[in-house]
Amino acid sequence: MSTQSRVFVGRLAGLSVFDPLGDQVGKVRDVVITASSRRPRAIGLVVEVPGRRRVFLPMTRVTSVEGGQVITTGLVNMRRFEQRTNETLVVAEIFERQVRARTEDGEVIDVTVEDIGIEKQQNRDWVISRVFCRVGRPATSTFTRLTRRKGESFVADVADVTGLLDQSREQSVERLLETYADLKVADLAEVIHDLPPARRAQVAQALDDSKLADVLEELPEDDQVEILAGLDVERAADALEAMEPDDAADLLNELDPQQAEQLLSRMEPDDAAQMRRLRAYDDESAGGLMTAEPLVLGPEASIAEALAMVRREEISPATAAVVYVCRPPLETPTGKYLGLVHIQRLLREPPHAPVGAILDKDVQTLAPEDALGRVTRLMATYNHVSLPVCDTDGRLLGAVTVDDVLDHILPDDWREDRHDVTEDLPVVTGVQDG
Repeated sequence: MSTQSRVFVGRLAGLSVFDPLGDQVGKVRDVVITASSRRPRAIGLVVEVPGRRRVFLPMTRVTSVEGGQVITTGLVNMRRFEQRTNETLVVAEIFERQVRARTEDGEVIDVTVEDIGIEKQQNRDWVISRVFCRVGRPATSTFTRLTRRKGESFVADVADVTGLLDQSREQSVERLLETYADLKVADLAEVIHDLPPARRAQVAQALDDSKLADVLEELPEDDQVEILAGLDVERAADALEAMEPDDAADLLNELDPQQAEQLLSRMEPDDAAQMRRLRAYDDESAGGLMTAEPLVLGPEASIAEALAMVRREEISPATAAVVYVCRPPLETPTGKYLGLVHIQRLLREPPHAPVGAILDKDVQTLAPEDALGRVTRLMATYNHVSLPVCDTDGRLLGAVTVDDVLDHILPDDWREDRHDVTEDLPVVTGVQDG
């Protein structure tokens, strides 16, 4: 089967990879290159397979790059890709790197790498042959990247470019985070997931506890564990405390028991006790799904107080949809659970009225041991976005929200499809591993 003799990496990234039988193996996420005496060689592809695991596919196994797809021969080694010290990732490390290039007029100028062309040689090696350059510094926004005038870019032979593999040209973490400052947390997590491990650790160190906690909640378990392992114990404990309790408990369950206990010992006693309660429940039960920090008020609280609570920016939409009303204490496990109030009802009633006067008492409660199947059936049947979880004494233990249920019923690799809606994000700029 034939293959294109030259392809630009920017067009290669995102293509589906198929085996000889036509079954999809995964998607191309990057190209691995190494320096050589003549031209840098492309030695393989980083392919993301189901489960968001990234594996290495040698270029010698690629039989075709045509028709918007990559065809490979033989079995793919499913071991997680680990970048070696002499290897460079084109998308994650070369794109947006500042280099020096010779123009057609012979002038040597500062340019930014936009794309890399790789070419197949007669000996079946793939080498870097062309560099698509843009005059000036890296663009710092999607708008800038989309509004460049024609004539600002040109293609140079790789022999006319210097500094392409110069690791000292790494972009600062601060500049990288500035570039992505306006991204939603889920999209920022996607960017961080694409970084080499060492760079991922640097970015994690630079984020404040709140932002790091938000990002951790959006990352695959492998990335979560890796990032947490790279932090000192105090910082890791702070990040866990800033996470949603149910997400933090899930992450603790992925760690070595000794490491998890060490982190719990560094947390505030109340937070640690809450985590231990959540970790005791099965992952596929209501107790394992619930957050231990729903919005809770006493019956005498006013509707104005309830609206002020749900208006807080840090509250997720699913959590803000419902206020639970209980007798003191109002921290979980609470006093007797009385009922709940939906946000729409709050908006229809006078602000001075007490929430205890407008309770919905018909919503069924869950027991912490109830299986995921019962939770999903109740939500689907009655169109609930949040359900209370109570113990045998009628105390509120927490609440299961629809976003937590979706995380458990969707396939493990559901986040892989996010690449299809984030293709227009600015590319990772000038990063490196090590």
